[in-house]
Amino acid sequence: MILEKDLLRVLFVVPSRQGGGVMSFAYDEIESLRATGVLSEIFELETRLSVGRLWSQCRQLRRRIREFRPDLVHVHFGTLVAFLTALVATVPFVVTFRGSDLNPSWADGFFRNLTQKMMSHVTAFRAAGIICVSRQLNDRLWWCRKKVSVIPSGVDLVLFRPMGLISAREQVEWSLEGRVVLFNAGFSPRLKRLDLAEKSIDLLRGRGYSVRMEVLRGRVPHERMPLYMNAADCLLLTSDYEGSPTVIKEALACGLPIVSVDVGDVRERLEGVTLSSVVARDEQQIALALESVLSAGGRSNGRSHVVDLSDDKIAWKIRSVYERIAPSRKMSSQNIEHFKGAQR
Repeated sequence: MILEKDLLRVLFVVPSRQGGGVMSFAYDEIESLRATGVLSEIFELETRLSVGRLWSQCRQLRRRIREFRPDLVHVHFGTLVAFLTALVATVPFVVTFRGSDLNPSWADGFFRNLTQKMMSHVTAFRAAGIICVSRQLNDRLWWCRKKVSVIPSGVDLVLFRPMGLISAREQVEWSLEGRVVLFNAGFSPRLKRLDLAEKSIDLLRGRGYSVRMEVLRGRVPHERMPLYMNAADCLLLTSDYEGSPTVIKEALACGLPIVSVDVGDVRERLEGVTLSSVVARDEQQIALALESVLSAGGRSNGRSHVVDLSDDKIAWKIRSVYERIAPSRKMSSQNIEHFKGAQR
């Protein structure tokens, strides 16, 4: 029998949902980690506040650490969220960098972009462990690579799975006619290069190809995303910068063909995947790739390429990072089998 006192205690710090963007992938990861024998609590840190309110948030976080008594703190995302955590953490902490916290994000303005990146690097210096979701992000931390683990975010293979196209279109109330390209603009259409995607689609239509682009703008509930993936004929990604885009792995799990620019870890994820293409950041090349994929029709073999990225497998890799920082909490092989058996 495994007692609560024997569980690894982790306090997770995530950006507040009040900021507009909901980091569903972070909450999914936390839930998966609980299934590995992690006893956890979540602290949502608000950042778009006055200096006085930020100080109050820091005091609340310090009090939560004192009361919960975690073995370590895991902060999801860099910039101000991680920086404030680094200021008040009284136990070792791990930070996961996901993309725009290390990559340029010029839509935020020069000064804010520079400040955010400086905060991320200061946090990395103080962190006991670092997780980067792609090798490209790891390269931005060349000065402290020894404490970096490259672990992409996992994907829920139960939720994201192939379904019938006609049924999916009926459920999202799309027409059954014509080809559909799915584009996830999220809350940052400029960073995601919606303009480039629109130009590419216009070129394709100019050639007489019947196609429309369905743009998702960050308000779609996570549990409905598989329906949109299965209702579409292709996913298009044209971002200037990415870490390890979750939408790519979710599309792979659904067997949705993909056309993407070479960004983040997309080239690695699409290696060996049929009916998918990595192209230059050029509307002509993107339009040609879309035409080729859409003309071929059908679904990709992507699901077989994300089996090792299932959320449960990724959770065990993250737990191994925790155990290097808190070796006294290393789980016995017998208990590992107990928890893995419960996941099956």
